[in-house]
Amino acid sequence: MAVSDLGRHPGRLAAWLVFVGVLTALGYGSRFSDVETPDDVAYRYSSSVAALVQYGLMLVILLLIARGLPRREAFAWRRPASWKRALGLALLALLAIWVVAGALSPFLDASEEQGLVPEEWDPSRAGAFVAFFVTVTVLAPVVEELTYRGLGFSLLAPYGAWTAIVVTGVLFGAAHGLVLGLPVLVFFGVAVGWLRARTESVFPPILLHAVFNGVALIAAVATA
Repeated sequence: MAVSDLGRHPGRLAAWLVFVGVLTALGYGSRFSDVETPDDVAYRYSSSVAALVQYGLMLVILLLIARGLPRREAFAWRRPASWKRALGLALLALLAIWVVAGALSPFLDASEEQGLVPEEWDPSRAGAFVAFFVTVTVLAPVVEELTYRGLGFSLLAPYGAWTAIVVTGVLFGAAHGLVLGLPVLVFFGVAVGWLRARTESVFPPILLHAVFNGVALIAAVATA
């Protein structure tokens, strides 16, 4: 597996770790607070607006941490050497994630704990759902993958490819603020990190992430 050509940047790495540490603290703080996630979060325009603000702030912070670095290299914002190979690896990683998630779902249901997947289809609020769908399948995968498999992976890769894969996977899972769903999310993060290492590009992880989220939402409303 290839590692980053950026070299070691301990100051930037520390800043990135503080950043994702704050995301984790906010995630678990929200999880253990008395505020409950509304059952119809996917049918509220306010959910998409809030996500747009959140991910916009995240992107600004990422760009500040990476300021002065070659951005394409720092965020792995480049095409994989072979899209055919990259798509094959992405499919393999996605199948592994689905198998593990399916095996653990009777005991550790991340979707139910997170509370973002709607329990039924409401055609009268289709517009808000479409906005939420775009947020979850486009905005979230792009910004989250740039955070973990982009800049985070590049800053950690000089310490070893598997260090970058595992650390970004664990921190990605922790940032979602889940308890029962943490093992599934960590496995997801590790699998996508492996994909990033094998393809040397953030595009396949973004695609996998988008497909995973999209299938989960569609399956939820289709089987309601």
